[in-house]
Amino acid sequence: MSEPTAPKKTTKKPSATSKTGIKKPRAKATGATRVKPKTKPTPKSNEVPHPNKKVVLVLSLFLIMLMMVAWVYWSLQRQLDLGDKGYTLQVERGQNYSQVLAKMNQDGVIKNLFLAKLYLKVSKAKPLQMGTYLFKEPISLVKLLSQLINGDGLMMTKITVIEGTNFKQLLAQLAADERIKHSLQDKTPQEVLQILELTETHPEGLFAPDTYIFALNETDVKVLKHLYAQQQKILQQAWQTRADNLPYKTPYEALIMASIVEKETGAAVERPQIAGVFIKRLQLGMRLQTDPTVIYGIGDNYDGNIRKADLLAYTPYNTYKINGLPPTPIALPSKEAIKAALNPLINDNIYFVARGDGSGMHNFSANLAQHNQAVADYLQARKGK
Repeated sequence: MSEPTAPKKTTKKPSATSKTGIKKPRAKATGATRVKPKTKPTPKSNEVPHPNKKVVLVLSLFLIMLMMVAWVYWSLQRQLDLGDKGYTLQVERGQNYSQVLAKMNQDGVIKNLFLAKLYLKVSKAKPLQMGTYLFKEPISLVKLLSQLINGDGLMMTKITVIEGTNFKQLLAQLAADERIKHSLQDKTPQEVLQILELTETHPEGLFAPDTYIFALNETDVKVLKHLYAQQQKILQQAWQTRADNLPYKTPYEALIMASIVEKETGAAVERPQIAGVFIKRLQLGMRLQTDPTVIYGIGDNYDGNIRKADLLAYTPYNTYKINGLPPTPIALPSKEAIKAALNPLINDNIYFVARGDGSGMHNFSANLAQHNQAVADYLQARKGK
């Protein structure tokens, strides 16, 4: 009979407990598979991470813009090749910037027409001035365009119109000046007035003598229009400040008197006195009896001498034969002569005669006896020379 075997001992695995000793319930199986979390791959030591594409794009655009700005700056500031004599540009009446820039581009001065137009647009260019421009080296495109905008490159010409000359002499002076464009050759005085769009019927005295600066190759019409506007301005200003009780009905009559005063004396200090004598004569009902009006009436037949027959011959300008003022001025009166005619020095003097001493001055007299003595003194002074 065999011996009974001892029962096998079974050992239970201890259930999981928390650190606190409390058992944690086991999760029930649901049939789901456990997924391990993804981990970022570790880059290899020889691989460089790619930068952000947006940063690359921004940097590229910035570099492109920087290069464009540098190119524009270089194009505007680089020295132009104009040659030893420089570049002459003629801007005609009515031309605009686009036409002028196209001409300069055709001549090879401006290489980039778009850039030049852009600069003018950005700089808000002033109205283009007509005339002849001269640009010399060293000069950049931006400097050339700046001179064109401001008219700094204009070649100028100086014209001096001498007081006391007449309109015919003024036209001859302009016609002989090669720096002026001529369009009035063989025109009558009345045709000139029509071209100038003036309402006066006679051109004498309407243009102010002075020294003027005009653009090279300015037209004779433009010159005359400027001289006319200047004379009108002078006359109207003087008329507003005229003395009282003058024998003039209109500013034009004062202009006639001013032209006579201008021809009677070259001494500025005497002009108010000369004007005073003539105004006094008009107030007394005397004739002016002034030789320059006789000479103007003779016209081209005047040979430098006034004869008794000339004093007796009737012309509308012979103040020995007519009463009052002649119908028009007899010369181009200066600003000073106009002022004298409208602010004369009036006293008892009604005569004057040259001193004959080379000073250009006159002796003034209040009566005929004094005047005759002054004439004798003049003749004596002439004999002594």
